[in-house]
Amino acid sequence: MDWITKDNKLVKEFKFKDFSEAFAFLTRIALAAEKQDHHPEIFNVYNKVTISLQTHDAGDIVTEKDHKLAKAIDALL
Repeated sequence: MDWITKDNKLVKEFKFKDFSEAFAFLTRIALAAEKQDHHPEIFNVYNKVTISLQTHDAGDIVTEKDHKLAKAIDALL
C-alpha cells in the first residue's frame, strides 16, 4: 500500500511477519522521527503498524514535513 491522504493526514499501513518485526520497525521510526523533530501518530496491533502524519503547527494539515518523514519511514523497510 502506498501512502494515502485521509482526513488531512498521510496514512499507511505496514504488515510484518510477527510482533517482534513490527516493534523493531517502530523503534526505527522513533529514531527517524526524533531526528526530524516530527512525530507521527502510530497504531500497532500484533504485526500491523498504521502510521498517520500531519503537521500540527501548520493547522493539522499535510505538509512537506510529512512527505519527508514518510519517505524516511519507507526507507526503513
